[in-house]
Amino acid sequence: MSAKLMISVQKKLRTIIKSKKALRKSFDASGFNLAWNEGVSAGQTIDHLHIHLLPRKKGDSGVYKYEPREFLYRLGSRVKSTDDELNEVADIVKSKFFLSDGV
Repeated sequence: MSAKLMISVQKKLRTIIKSKKALRKSFDASGFNLAWNEGVSAGQTIDHLHIHLLPRKKGDSGVYKYEPREFLYRLGSRVKSTDDELNEVADIVKSKFFLSDGV
């Protein structure tokens, strides 16, 4: 692996770790599903690298597909999230993300 690629991978891993800390603080998550779909046959619908990081809690109803509007954690309901709700959640996570230390 080239040094340039290794630095890129390390940066992505640091971002994942920092994101997990922010999601844990935002939603009191006790676990995570991590997904990386590469290629159309694997379910990739957006042609760039992105990783799905889903916060989980003990006893949640379990969502194992990775459509962001369908996986947002909320008790009971799993209906498609509105843009307003997605923006509200993004604001919550951003506020915790920048407080995450050590990464």
